[in-house]
Amino acid sequence: MARAILIVLDGMGVGLAPDAAEYGDEGSDTLGNMARAVGGVETPNLASLGLGNIHPIEGVEPAADPGAWYGRLQEISAGKDSTTGHWELMGLEIPRPFPTYPEGFPADVIAEFTRLTGYGVLGNKAASGTAIIEELGDEHLATGKLIVYTSADSVFQIAAHDRVCSLDELYRVCGIARGMLRGPHEVSRVIARPFTGESGAYERTPYRHDYSVDPPQGLLLPILAEHGVPVRSIGKIYDLYSGQGIGESHPSRSNAEGMAKLAELYRLGGPDPELILLNLVDFDMLWGHRNDPKGMKEGLEAFDRWLGGFLPGLQTGDLLLLTADHGNDPTTPSTDHSREQVPLIARLAGSGTGGDLGLRIGFMDVAATLADFFGVPAPRKGTSFWPQMTDGGDT
Repeated sequence: MARAILIVLDGMGVGLAPDAAEYGDEGSDTLGNMARAVGGVETPNLASLGLGNIHPIEGVEPAADPGAWYGRLQEISAGKDSTTGHWELMGLEIPRPFPTYPEGFPADVIAEFTRLTGYGVLGNKAASGTAIIEELGDEHLATGKLIVYTSADSVFQIAAHDRVCSLDELYRVCGIARGMLRGPHEVSRVIARPFTGESGAYERTPYRHDYSVDPPQGLLLPILAEHGVPVRSIGKIYDLYSGQGIGESHPSRSNAEGMAKLAELYRLGGPDPELILLNLVDFDMLWGHRNDPKGMKEGLEAFDRWLGGFLPGLQTGDLLLLTADHGNDPTTPSTDHSREQVPLIARLAGSGTGGDLGLRIGFMDVAATLADFFGVPAPRKGTSFWPQMTDGGDT
């Protein structure tokens, strides 16, 4: 039986979300604005699959005969964070957004964190992760207090130098914070942000770790596992789903490492059905959050080159899905996620056909399609586009 691969290009939105103004994201268009800012991108392999048919992207022409099915996904859950986006991709709708703290966390939350962990706190504000360690790194080293900060997203981030906290100690503290942040303060993620280096030259290490809230019932991944379809994940996927339904997880510290691991897992895999999930976090973490359109361009072109080598090795009947979880426009003043529609590319190896899947209302159409593909019960929400891919008819 065939295998399926889902690659999430973290933060690579295509604009146009009708409710963007409600999130303060008018005009955000991650792929479109980025391409215009850098004078165009060269992605011939993505173009051949239909990326240019989805949305105007400078340098990416629409394909006359696309080699994949293409479309756009519009999120229906409240919020624009990675957890919400990934959960919806696997079949869940989140009706209320996770809490955010643009003015920092309440005093009682910080006091409880200190009581439980024994550490004092610096920062407690919304900030860029690189900027806040530059601002407070010296004081952190001098006092031993931890740097706690947030962003426009629902996150409780803890930064610590490796001379103050070992990695195991930082992870322990984050686990305590995750257990503490429940009820009205149940943030989407607690994130360990280790850094190293000397004053004036601090840098974050690749050992970030996310502690997500447990997903509610209805996620596709446990359904797959219950029906004998193994799920393997690469990158931060495991953390975002709290491991639910995932039998095997592989860490990844960069896009390049994640792509190499996917190629290895696919090459070594057998004929049995399985789902492989990959999150390519650099688009979001390195380039979106740092307003670096040049870096994003280079990263997208590097992915395209890798894809050109990967596609010919796909076995007939295998399904490759490419999408995103939200936007993160590197050309806007904001350094945070943006409420956007996301691209959808679905390649059925060996079929030789493609076409327009249109605008899909709800990321959970991906979960419904995977359920169809594997022949397992579908999540409660979502409309499969598998019939359209296989029959050419309307879904």
